[in-house]
Amino acid sequence: MKKETYIDSKSEINLSMKDLPKSSLPRERLRDYGINNLSDSDLIAIILGRGVKGESVMTIANKLLKEFGTLGNMLDASLQELENMKGIGFAKATQISAVLGIARRVHAEKVNAEKERVKSSAVYSPEDVANQIRVEMTDFFKEHFYVVSIDVRNKIIAIDNASKGTVSSSLVHPRETFRCAIKRIAAQIIVAHNHPSGDKQPSDDDIKITRRLVDAGRIMGIEVIDHLIITQTGYYSFKENGII
Repeated sequence: MKKETYIDSKSEINLSMKDLPKSSLPRERLRDYGINNLSDSDLIAIILGRGVKGESVMTIANKLLKEFGTLGNMLDASLQELENMKGIGFAKATQISAVLGIARRVHAEKVNAEKERVKSSAVYSPEDVANQIRVEMTDFFKEHFYVVSIDVRNKIIAIDNASKGTVSSSLVHPRETFRCAIKRIAAQIIVAHNHPSGDKQPSDDDIKITRRLVDAGRIMGIEVIDHLIITQTGYYSFKENGII
């Protein structure tokens, strides 16, 4: 029996969703099994609707995802970037841009609502803080360093994204870290960063940086009460593990 495939052949021209095997149709699988069972490429293919001459809709969807790497990276894609890709064109580019625009607005609403909640919330546990930072973070594939400023009543004043890139002693300098705390008139702070690898365990550099910040905090009179390593599914607390 011939195996069904999404791979283009000379006979596959201008393929749309209806040309794909029934069991492979993303729209039907979404209906039957739910959106969580669809790949990123499937979701993009549903938005595109059909392919172009010589390229199936799934081929275009896969190329688009490969170009940007992740759906998170696509959020910043311009209409021109999308339109210039082979097989997209103006009409499909506007469809994708509209969906991305909705995603950005929904995320912004969620972040703003969380920020309002944070203003009146007290710090009860490292998990509380990790969850709040996770809401702020849109791209888990890049390293972000956060400074959580806390007042004398143990309430969060603000969560600042102090730097983005590779967390190192040169990037996470006490000067930048405590600049955020001083600006917020913080009595104490929690610092946090993510590991794109998904590994929650601290590296030797993480431990060195933490001790450096704790020492600087003693001099500044602003206590560093914890350092959190955050992943999409969990966190590591230096305080809970006796490092601070």
